[in-house]
Amino acid sequence: MKPKREILQLSTPLPASEFDRLEVGQPIEITGTILCGRDAVLPRIVDRIENGVWDELGIDLNGAVIFHTAVSPAGIGPTTTNKVEIESSLPALSKAGVRIHIGKGSIGPDTTEALNRYGSVFAVTPPVTALFSDKILSRRIAAFPEEGIEALYELRVRSFPAIIASAHGKTIFSD
Repeated sequence: MKPKREILQLSTPLPASEFDRLEVGQPIEITGTILCGRDAVLPRIVDRIENGVWDELGIDLNGAVIFHTAVSPAGIGPTTTNKVEIESSLPALSKAGVRIHIGKGSIGPDTTEALNRYGSVFAVTPPVTALFSDKILSRRIAAFPEEGIEALYELRVRSFPAIIASAHGKTIFSD
């Protein structure tokens, strides 16, 4: 049996130097600001990045954490990351500076390679809404309010838990 790893405490925004410390299987807790988006909003962010108009929104992605979830009064919980609208967005978001993507499920080898190339990782967290309720200090809609609960939200969090599932070209989902 492998020894239990100590939980790595991270604060946002994450400097590029943190990438070297993030290894597959590493439990982490994030304190600071995380962005929340999923199927509806992530492709819209990528479109704005690719068209050179993302900066107009005043949201800095450098060192950011994005959690693949909707935000509702009932709480938050991860959605499946390997949905085409989400997974296909990860390379461009990573290139734009996102350091950690949080969701559930696996990602493909091409995505794993792209994350590594851009100094980003994928982490998973359990789909347990109750686990997160006391981790959220505040929430606000950051962009795309017309998307309702799938708008881009900004959460201030304390000790938000996840486990690194893909880092440095390796993944927890393969041998």
